[in-house]
Amino acid sequence: MSDNFCSDCKRHTEVVLDHAAGDTVCSECGLVLESRSIDETSEWRTFADDSGSNDPNRVGVPVNPLLSDGVLSTFISPGLNGPNGDASLARLKNRGGDPHRAIVVAFKSITNMADRLSLVTTIKDRASEIYKRLEDQKCTRGRNLEALVAGCIYIACRQEGKPRTVKEICSIASGASKKEIGRAKEFIVNQLKVEMGESMEMGTIHAEDYLRRFCSNLGMRHEEVKAVEETVLKSREFDIRRSPISIAAAIIFLITQLSDSKKPLRDISIATTVAEGTIKNTYKDIYPHAPKIVPDWYTKERDLKNLCCFKS
Repeated sequence: MSDNFCSDCKRHTEVVLDHAAGDTVCSECGLVLESRSIDETSEWRTFADDSGSNDPNRVGVPVNPLLSDGVLSTFISPGLNGPNGDASLARLKNRGGDPHRAIVVAFKSITNMADRLSLVTTIKDRASEIYKRLEDQKCTRGRNLEALVAGCIYIACRQEGKPRTVKEICSIASGASKKEIGRAKEFIVNQLKVEMGESMEMGTIHAEDYLRRFCSNLGMRHEEVKAVEETVLKSREFDIRRSPISIAAAIIFLITQLSDSKKPLRDISIATTVAEGTIKNTYKDIYPHAPKIVPDWYTKERDLKNLCCFKS
């Protein structure tokens, strides 16, 4: 029982909830204060058979707007006598096959890969949308599903402003190599270009897009992360002709060499998926600009002259 205001009694009184009729009744005067109320509590009712199952589920899978029927379908049970009953209707139902089977498998693969990369739902949905557009063009038959799915995730990450490297995606795509993912990515871009009649916008990649994740992988302190971010922004003023991910890795190496807890080049290479040789070469290009790009507040008690300089 709970309290509610009764218009007849002109005061708060205890009320009785009649769940069967959906009525809220005053316990003193019997006035129905509310009728046909909606019970928002869980309806732990089971629709399972009499096999002893106690499954509380009362709904199916969520509706998928990318499928023509929203993934709604009809399931025909084997019969009244259980698995040994008349299964003719079930056989007739299954004979037609599932037209969405291939794309549902692809969507599940996208979800699994995205979960392993800790990607947000918007990226999963964008990757599924890209694959659906490929499926509508009927150009996925005979191609490596893992590579296509990985390519869709790579493009979706770039379009959502949360880019991942091909190596990162390759590490969780068990059935596709880095080269296959690269080819799949180019294939997807070309196919969607034909569909739209123009080049597909994939978003511009900047070095700062990778910094937070790379610094987190290395366990860097907040002060070091802030210094890396400011250094990357200042490096844009100079003509450093290297890829954004290489610049990010080299600047992380630069800043860690100025800190008390220096990070080995090998650890940075593993965390950033950039080869040690590439980091060294990019570092050589950045090194002459170090006094101008490293924040003054970070180098007050540190000497830039002590920075290592790899020999050419």
